[in-house]
Amino acid sequence: MQKRTAFKLCLAGATAVALNAAPVAVFAKDEPLKVAFVYVSPANEEGWSSQHDIARKFVEEKFGDKIKVTWIENIPENADAQRVIRDLAQQGNKIIFATSFGYMNSVMKVAKQFPNVYFEHATGYKTSKNVKNYTARFYEGRYLAGVAAGMKLNEMIEAGEFTADQAKMGYVGAFTYAEVISGYTSFYLGAKSVCPTVTMDVTFTGSWYDEALEKEAANKLIAGGCKLISQHADSMGAPTACETAGVPNVSYNGSTESACPNTFIVSSRIDWTPYYEMVIKAVQDGTSLDSDWTGTLKTGSVVLTDLNENVAAEGTAEAIADATAKLESGELHVFDCSTFTVDGQPVTSYMADVDTDPDYTPDTEVVQDGYLAESTARSAPYFQLMIDGIDLLDTNFGG
Repeated sequence: MQKRTAFKLCLAGATAVALNAAPVAVFAKDEPLKVAFVYVSPANEEGWSSQHDIARKFVEEKFGDKIKVTWIENIPENADAQRVIRDLAQQGNKIIFATSFGYMNSVMKVAKQFPNVYFEHATGYKTSKNVKNYTARFYEGRYLAGVAAGMKLNEMIEAGEFTADQAKMGYVGAFTYAEVISGYTSFYLGAKSVCPTVTMDVTFTGSWYDEALEKEAANKLIAGGCKLISQHADSMGAPTACETAGVPNVSYNGSTESACPNTFIVSSRIDWTPYYEMVIKAVQDGTSLDSDWTGTLKTGSVVLTDLNENVAAEGTAEAIADATAKLESGELHVFDCSTFTVDGQPVTSYMADVDTDPDYTPDTEVVQDGYLAESTARSAPYFQLMIDGIDLLDTNFGG
């Protein structure tokens, strides 16, 4: 796989242009609405940015010459992000979608300078008059992917490949952030719902996209006895390590079946098209937007790829369908407190840091009716419990 590391700016249907273009202008309905997307990783590879780019292509086709789209990839979560976002605002883009969590502070700083620009930040929690957040219930898709993982473990146990007490999964995470913690915990709980003896090791790379580190992390987990690997990191590093080792893999944000036909099972992903279409239409029509938006299974935003029937265990599709129906009806909750413990104790209360202050002081009770209600008090995840059955081999908080 070829990796592109240079900053690349692309104008839809045209050639690359300079970032320091014309100053911002007030949107007029007889002109195309200028819309920009900023990605943290390559847009043409399976992963987080690719799903945003799929939605970008959709709205380009949907709105045609009524919008003019710019997109830029491989922008790190540092001062470069602030420079790029500011330059995009100066070019006259009326909507800027900043699609990675680490862009949050850059977005907030630039938004103050451009009050007539709409800034849309993915997975963040800070808002202002012209800064909105959007995310999805990643944990719903992760849970369903976990069901597929648990079914595969059961099949391997029944085949005598290992015993039930050796059913250990591995997970390659980027950072020890709430979004990642919520994701790997829901994946684990999905697997545990069908394979009750499962445990899981988690390791972190300190990067959303680093193919070498992700491959190294997956190999470390495999060497440590993990029988199946999943990830919250964007490259093909972990899936290709699994394909080489012959270890089943549950990917994230896109199918890796073509590259890993012998080990890929399924992947959860987010379909951002409903949100991007809604925001662009709202700006065109001059209608207001909520400060927080959360996509779900019901909105069609949280989806799974097709199962790789050659690898998935028999009955997996039916198990996923059953869990999906129960999640949508409310019969099943991912973080049902009766399904996990922390340090051997049941969880009856959890104060989340929802109205985030500099000291990250917990301020909101989020356990209700026996389950922890993730991404309801705000769109951004706040689940940070370290539940029993999951072992963190290390941590990485960035910075």
